[in-house]
Amino acid sequence: MKIAILKETKPDEKRVALSPTVAGALTKAGYEILIESGAGNASSFEDSVYQTAGATVVADKAALIAQADVVAKVNPWNDDEVATMKSGQVALSILFHLVNTDLVKKLADKGVSAFSMDAIPRISKAQSMDVLSSQSNLAGYKAVLLGANEMTKIFPMLMTAAGTVTPAKVLIFGIGVAGLQAIATAKRLGAQVEATDVRPETKEQAESLGAKFIEVKSEGAKAEGGYAKEVSEEYQQKQKEAVNKSLSMADLVITTALIPGRPAPKLITEEQVKLMKYGSVIVDMAAEQGGNCALCEAGKNVVKHGVTIVGATNLPSTLATNASELYAKNLSTFLQYLATKDGFKWELEEEITKGTLITHGGAILRS
Repeated sequence: MKIAILKETKPDEKRVALSPTVAGALTKAGYEILIESGAGNASSFEDSVYQTAGATVVADKAALIAQADVVAKVNPWNDDEVATMKSGQVALSILFHLVNTDLVKKLADKGVSAFSMDAIPRISKAQSMDVLSSQSNLAGYKAVLLGANEMTKIFPMLMTAAGTVTPAKVLIFGIGVAGLQAIATAKRLGAQVEATDVRPETKEQAESLGAKFIEVKSEGAKAEGGYAKEVSEEYQQKQKEAVNKSLSMADLVITTALIPGRPAPKLITEEQVKLMKYGSVIVDMAAEQGGNCALCEAGKNVVKHGVTIVGATNLPSTLATNASELYAKNLSTFLQYLATKDGFKWELEEEITKGTLITHGGAILRS
């Protein structure tokens, strides 16, 4: 089986779908790895390192795709890439199929079997394939560092001859993978951390990392496929009331809430921003999906009512070496679950296959 790894074309994307280490392991397992020249440069992986690992470097993208059985990348495919694909090929990438419906149709019309790496079910046997978790873990860490960079004070308590510096107060919305890593990072840096989530069962996880859980006295959301479902307007109002005191005292707020296939829920209104301390910071990790803060602007840092709102996007890309290594391990595990070096198993009713195979045989299987 020939696997082609493409260079990412999304602006400011530094990741690559396969690291040299994982490329070498797949080569030893009998797979043939082809990689577009320069694909790993932004992740600090030179072409020569891939060649040492047994991969073949190809300069021409069209020629690379034409000879492959499987084409893989991180981000959704662009039109030029789809146009070069041929019927019967397998495409592996993050696809966001619920919002990229036109792309899904184009892949189906081409006869490409497209798997969506972001659709891997959150079940025990798929944990090592879960790219959203591996990438969110890094993003939660980086969000705290971005917040620290924008703040005008330090995280830990500091006792000096000139006096005592009190610890910073950090408030985190959303106790998923990113939120838990943000809690752990902020605590390691010495901050006082509070956290809130619409899922009551996350309380124990937050407290295990040293955060105080802000409880809402109402029925919260049930988890569905590892993600929180949307909650009622009544619950949202009660949550706002519960967090407003903490919000008004926070030096740094990090929001992480996402709902697959839908715009990010609005957790912080303009009125709530007005409650916050002058000079405080919000890092909105949902900026690319519309933001959890009503005043967030994707890709920009803005100051509103004296509060700096960081709308950074694609945080895993800013840690491209680690992000690529983790994505590569996820991809390799996923691929070897679905196939052998001689071809795919096509067990269409198997749980992971059924959850991730979006187009196959000219048809759209999931929408």
